[in-house]
Amino acid sequence: MLLEWIEKRMSAAADPRSALGKAASVVGIAINVLLFAAKALAGFLSGSLAITADAFNNLSDASSSVVSLLGFKLADRPADAKHPYGHGRYEYLSALLVAVMIMVIGVELLKGSVEKILHPQQAAFSVLTVLILGGSIAAKLYLARFNRAAGKKIGSAALVAAADDSRNDVIATSAVLLSGVISWLTGLHTDGYMGAAVALFILVSGVKLVLETIDPMLGSMPDASEVDYIRDKILGYPGVLGVHDLLVHDYGPGRRFASVHVEMSASEDPLISHDVIDNIEREFMEGDGLHLVVHYDPVATNDPRLPVMREEITQIAQEIHDGITIHDLRIVPGVSHTNIVFDCVLPYSARMDEAAVRRMISDQMMARHSNHYCVITVERSFVRCD
Repeated sequence: MLLEWIEKRMSAAADPRSALGKAASVVGIAINVLLFAAKALAGFLSGSLAITADAFNNLSDASSSVVSLLGFKLADRPADAKHPYGHGRYEYLSALLVAVMIMVIGVELLKGSVEKILHPQQAAFSVLTVLILGGSIAAKLYLARFNRAAGKKIGSAALVAAADDSRNDVIATSAVLLSGVISWLTGLHTDGYMGAAVALFILVSGVKLVLETIDPMLGSMPDASEVDYIRDKILGYPGVLGVHDLLVHDYGPGRRFASVHVEMSASEDPLISHDVIDNIEREFMEGDGLHLVVHYDPVATNDPRLPVMREEITQIAQEIHDGITIHDLRIVPGVSHTNIVFDCVLPYSARMDEAAVRRMISDQMMARHSNHYCVITVERSFVRCD
């Protein structure tokens, strides 16, 4: 309900995505500050370290939302002379900072819990404490759902990280509440042990979030469905015979750049082929927000030997590894021998070096055609093809 209301209010903004992200961050700040105040009061009244630690966890969550808000604001900055691809990766940096803060919280909570285990004290639980913690769990459940829905809607790693953090808080507060109730009813000192278990869970979640947010900053493989979509859409244009050497670069949400080689018949009028390529680039930009640069590869289609040779080399290559593909095949006849020139794309899952692949293909071709020499350029795939 709140997300829909915010969406309607932000739909008229210059950048609705950024506006929604900022509004979601403000909601996170407000809820976490209120929870901090309530839990700090409950911790003071009960003397529970776990509740007090959980309160400061909410305060740090408010700080995380401030970091996310700052990330959205910085990412809004337009491209400039020093940063021609924009500032979209600030969102990834803010998500990374949130993940690191989660880990810091886990470490501090673990230290306090160990101290509590070594020097146990009875916590004075009350009905008010139970009500405050129960209300906190309900609020954090809502905030987790709200952030996850908003994060998925606008593709924000920072908001998804905030959703995971809220989920962690639900588990942590539930554990604190359970520990308090058990201690209240039985007199057992479970506060420190439950705090340590929660701290370890938070640490593991923090490490996982760090790894997930580092990936796009380092330059991870594009999603297989995105690669298939780009390839299939290009193959749907008239005159396109093949697609290869696709590269996708991510400079932040909504700031994707890509390049690709497109094979078209060499006998076609180059002006017509160029017009098709212009259409491909323009329509990807308008329809998908993808800055695509297309390289034109003319392919000789009037040589009857090419289809047979392509099929034969593909069969040899895929016997070596079923993810290998070939492209830019050319037959160059000579007086004493014929050169077979082509590029070979090797997936990263193929545990062999380029020289070994080149040698194996060449040896098998020589065994079949003694006067055919292979001139092979082996390259690694920048998209998932296996």
